[in-house]
Amino acid sequence: MTAQRWCRGLRPLKTGLRQFHASSTQASGVPALSDVQSSASGFFSKLFGGQPQRSMVPMTEALPDVQSTFLDSPPSDAPKTEMTTLSNGFKIATEATVGPTATLGIYVDAGSVYEKPMQSGTSHLLEYMAFKTTMNRSHFRIVREVEAMGGNVMASASREQIAYNIDVVKSNIPEALEVLSDAVLNPRFTTWEVAEAVQKIEQDIRGLKENPQTVLLEGLHSVAYTGALGRPLICPDGGTANLSSDTLHEFVSNNFVAPKMVLAVAGTEHRAMLELAEPMLNTVAGGSPPPQPESKYAGGDFRQFVAGPLTHCMLGFEAPGGWRDIKGSVVMTVLQYLMGGGGSFSAGGPGKGMHSRLYTRVLNQFPWMVNCTAVSSLYNDTGIFSIFASAESSSADEMVNVLCKELQAVASKLSEEELARAKKATISSVLMNLESRAVVAEDIGRQILTYGHRKPVDEYVNAIRKLKVSDVTGAVSKLLKTAPSLAAIGDIANIPRYAEIERRFK
Repeated sequence: MTAQRWCRGLRPLKTGLRQFHASSTQASGVPALSDVQSSASGFFSKLFGGQPQRSMVPMTEALPDVQSTFLDSPPSDAPKTEMTTLSNGFKIATEATVGPTATLGIYVDAGSVYEKPMQSGTSHLLEYMAFKTTMNRSHFRIVREVEAMGGNVMASASREQIAYNIDVVKSNIPEALEVLSDAVLNPRFTTWEVAEAVQKIEQDIRGLKENPQTVLLEGLHSVAYTGALGRPLICPDGGTANLSSDTLHEFVSNNFVAPKMVLAVAGTEHRAMLELAEPMLNTVAGGSPPPQPESKYAGGDFRQFVAGPLTHCMLGFEAPGGWRDIKGSVVMTVLQYLMGGGGSFSAGGPGKGMHSRLYTRVLNQFPWMVNCTAVSSLYNDTGIFSIFASAESSSADEMVNVLCKELQAVASKLSEEELARAKKATISSVLMNLESRAVVAEDIGRQILTYGHRKPVDEYVNAIRKLKVSDVTGAVSKLLKTAPSLAAIGDIANIPRYAEIERRFK
């Protein structure tokens, strides 16, 4: 890299060093800046020598001879999402967000639901193998190129999608796109890098003992679903023996095909991005992507004994329709804010969720309850709404009873005030999150994979505002008619039997 490229975008100041001085002749008051006279006795004059050449310019005024790169006023209309589908099925979507930086992401309709039985943990491993050695670049070269761009890279894997992102200043978008495309489309998966990543996964597995909520979430899915969604997202204990370079290459070749991929960019014009990306992405293999493996909700019981002072539990039910049921997903999102919850101690002061039902009705009422939080896990066509709780082991049976009562209570009685507060909290959260450029790019990519297009935020906000009490209570009543899914870890001796819990909701 040349020094010129490292410093591209930096503009030298045309004005000299601004010198400051104090006037000894006007000590009786603070004069207007335009009235300040040069003084040989000024501090900076003594420090640097000579007479100051000009007076100080206030921060509220523009510097002379310096051209601003920022907009003087915000655009009159909000930027819109534009999308183009290439001939091979690869989708390119952009939104020209305001600001000096951009986020580029490639989102793939792949995840643990597409793993074969001997591939469990592949998505977990791919997350660690992101931006490693490719067919064209070593890992060291990728690191140095990203550093030279001042960029930031990240990757994440979920049950249905895998995401690769890079953040850069807008002047470095072409280089960032090249690195991103090479990392995603041409991975080498060298044996030594795979072995190093496998060691990190084994550390994750050992660290699960310190994260009971993750263990419960994995256990809940394993008993709640038969089929694809029942497969583990985190590599199971002992599963690393099946992970290799060949496993990764097989998974990528089957799932990283153009019709299942989206390039989502926040921070650039669509036409400019299309000209850059089309030559790179038109070479990706097309064809008909394989259908997503089926998942069927069944409900069930997961229990694991762990000695300790606390017992942890999750009780959930199916949310039919998932994200593709627009109204249903809106209800589940608002319900999560309505139930809320958190830890028995919450830093941050008033307004940090302490008005929610699980705070007012559970955490403030039962001193033995350590944590009680609503969790919504939605997927394309289904989902689970659950409550996670931690309590003293001696009160484990009462903890489960409280969870059952709270779910039944919201199905039978809900005030207009509670719903209005939850709706406002949901809307504010959506709008505040979309102020982040990275969240905008993620929203574009994931929505296109799910719906085939990006829904306007106004449509989602209006759907929230239209919700009525009957919509929420009716959805929860429907929710509770599905089979319960229970996951517990800790001293499980006092946890009620699954049949007893199931009878409570019939």
